[in-house]
Amino acid sequence: MHKDIGKILITEKELDEVTARIAAEIDRDYADGKKLVLVCILKGSLMFMSDLMKKITVPLEIDCMRVSSYGCGTTSSGAINIILDLIRPDLAECDLLIIEDIIDSGSTLSYLTRYLVNKGARSVRTCTLLDKPSRRKVQFVPDYVGIEIPDEFVVGYGLDYAENYRALPYVGVLKPEIYSE
Repeated sequence: MHKDIGKILITEKELDEVTARIAAEIDRDYADGKKLVLVCILKGSLMFMSDLMKKITVPLEIDCMRVSSYGCGTTSSGAINIILDLIRPDLAECDLLIIEDIIDSGSTLSYLTRYLVNKGARSVRTCTLLDKPSRRKVQFVPDYVGIEIPDEFVVGYGLDYAENYRALPYVGVLKPEIYSE
């Protein structure tokens, strides 16, 4: 275990099982020939989407957006900034599935869902690896949820603190002394 991790919350094996379960749900829901486009929210969702898309058997395309609601700290600023937008000439024919690493307040995914519907996507659904419903500030329920977790600061498997820890193959709880210095 990495020296800055207080405990492993979700093991590699558990992550593999969760992605397999979600992929099966997506296969079931998109088996009717919809034009499924997975939209990775960079950078945190990259590992999750990579593993998830390998397990999905229905035809799909991928795209990316980069969105920020955090400054340099551990709490959201509340302002949603689109840094890399989704631009597709065929958006009206696309069934978008936003892939997110974690939902805290719900503000980002709530905003993005409305934004992409207003841009003209045929449909927009959401998928998150981790969900912290205890931190919700807006009414938002994702369509696909990997694991509900407690209100702890987690890193690994794409999630970071100051751009560190993303490459850990598990999700761990970061020791508070690391982010409260």
